[in-house]
Amino acid sequence: MKPAAATEIGETSSAIKGKWRRRGFGILDFVLRILAFAAILAATIAMGTTDEQLPLFTQLFQFEAKYSDMPAFTFFVIANGIAGIYLLLSLPVSIFNIVRGHTAITKLVLVILDTIMVGVVTSAASAAAAIVYLANEGNSRANWFAICQQFGSFCQQSSGAVVVSLIGVLFLILLVTLSAFTLYRGQKRP
Repeated sequence: MKPAAATEIGETSSAIKGKWRRRGFGILDFVLRILAFAAILAATIAMGTTDEQLPLFTQLFQFEAKYSDMPAFTFFVIANGIAGIYLLLSLPVSIFNIVRGHTAITKLVLVILDTIMVGVVTSAASAAAAIVYLANEGNSRANWFAICQQFGSFCQQSSGAVVVSLIGVLFLILLVTLSAFTLYRGQKRP
């Protein structure tokens, strides 16, 4: 049988390890939120500023490509903007979880909202990716011509925005996984 002092020291050291582990997960959660916010903000700005004009012989006839001309790109900007605002507003909650420790209610709310944001941003990026593909390749059956030969800058910027948004989705998926893992670990504790 262990002495009483050794038992207290063992329990205390395991409690300290658990506290630092929870804080470590909280810090990782905060860093992932910042990375997801940065990626989604960059994608929103990149797509929202996508605009190119083709110079022609006269100023009367000009062809212009803007993100707002395509509903999928507009949806992309709005959905990423909403996700960016959510991630910015979730940062104080993440800080609260670091300082206060593991709180199941706030973690559960964040898991639910993070999961919703994964769906929203993924659907927006997928819709925009389909339009970028059509802009690059066209569709001969539907008589849609590839416009990227004329609007190269527009296509590059919109393609980059889609890729960066998908990186933001990856960070959001990691956030959901981390939050679910910490909730699971919290439920296992006696």
